[in-house]
Amino acid sequence: MGQIEGEERTLVLRLLEGDTVAFDQLYRRHNAAMIRFCTGIVLARDIAEEIVQDTWVAVLGRIDLFEGRSSLASWIYAILINKARTRARREGRTVSFDDQSGDTPFAAAFDHRGRWQTMPELWEELTPERHVEGRSILQHVEAAIEALPASQRAVLILRGQQELDPTEVCALLGISEGNMRVLLHRARVTVRNALDRLNAAS
Repeated sequence: MGQIEGEERTLVLRLLEGDTVAFDQLYRRHNAAMIRFCTGIVLARDIAEEIVQDTWVAVLGRIDLFEGRSSLASWIYAILINKARTRARREGRTVSFDDQSGDTPFAAAFDHRGRWQTMPELWEELTPERHVEGRSILQHVEAAIEALPASQRAVLILRGQQELDPTEVCALLGISEGNMRVLLHRARVTVRNALDRLNAAS
């Protein structure tokens, strides 16, 4: 099963055995992010939900074909991207995640690993008061993500939320690593600005 090991290898073996609890864990871990990702490609949430469901059916039906040459999440997203692009082509649209506009001043906000130099104030500490406000903050973050261009949303979800390896993200989206960093920076700055506006208004 390729190079995967530990918890992920155990999960795949359980899926191969038809373990419904293992599938439920995988579904809960990825489904919401998959819908957000897919909506950036097909533009309509109901269509995205349909494609994501088709993807899960394919995952269950093809799990025996998973060879472990990439992470399980990367394999799942490859299936999702293929299905979403097929649907977009059927509607007369092409989808490209490439953005060759070069580096941006946003890069100064992050270190060489792509992490913020200074975290937004709302994210520094989760106090009891912020627990109460947490749902509102999460809604603002989700709205900011959903408003991102498809390329930025894709990179933010795959790299920032799903924590896929940079090489996997680049291979899935067909972009260079430099381009991926720029897109991730732009996406994070947009989300950070949304949090800063929320903080200023509170």
